[in-house]
Amino acid sequence: MQTPQWRTLSNNTLTRTIICENFVNAVHIINLIVPKAERAQHHPDIQLKNYKELTIALTTHDADHTVTQKDLDLAREIDTVLEKLNNTQAQESK
Repeated sequence: MQTPQWRTLSNNTLTRTIICENFVNAVHIINLIVPKAERAQHHPDIQLKNYKELTIALTTHDADHTVTQKDLDLAREIDTVLEKLNNTQAQESK
């Protein structure tokens, strides 16, 4: 799985695009993000296209669509999910 770093776009959105191994893996990642977002009561926009290209966008809607600490905190949580997933996959491939 390729995971470029988060980028801040001109529309005040923090984004990260992940090229997953396949569709099932992409949906699995979404399902791992959902409880983190629910717990934070901060929900990312998630787009899945081309069956394995997952884009996660964070912005705080009630702060005039700007990037706030809520977005940075959730991005960190998502990074942790992805790191754990990468470590698990690396162990499984040994």
